[in-house]
Amino acid sequence: MHQVKWDIKEIMSQHSPYVDILLEVFVSFKERLRMAEQRLPLPREGREMMWTHCIRLANRTFVEGFAGVKKCSNEGRALMQLDFQQFIVKLEQLTDIRPIPDKPYVETYIKAYYLAEADLEQWLRTHKEYSTKHLTSLVNSGMGGHLNRKSKQRLLNLIEEIDKSRR
Repeated sequence: MHQVKWDIKEIMSQHSPYVDILLEVFVSFKERLRMAEQRLPLPREGREMMWTHCIRLANRTFVEGFAGVKKCSNEGRALMQLDFQQFIVKLEQLTDIRPIPDKPYVETYIKAYYLAEADLEQWLRTHKEYSTKHLTSLVNSGMGGHLNRKSKQRLLNLIEEIDKSRR
């Protein structure tokens, strides 16, 4: 994910290669789980719990990866959406887990890249489920290119206040 160029000039029609690599891990997980269950039957609840935790971890990793982006264009944001959508479509073919755990967590984060300054300020105040790193990345690589220095600093100060209130 960190090797993807997010500061692109054109909308991509193909998802990034890391999505296929991640999906291959899930295919392997499904096969290994099937093989293990041939030796030792696993209750449905146990199997669902394992799938849920793995999917949640993958989705949290998407947000962590997106938050690590230094420069991102509108087209790069569209690529983030395409990548995540491709992941979800293929994942839903591998598992019966519904709803997909933390899917809204990732979608909400990606959509925040598109918010105007005033809307982003309100979003930062209300979305306490994201880390300081995640919030800072939205300001720096999301809106950062479109904000004047004073506005950017004001949003970063807001994030610092939010972080202090968490402690």
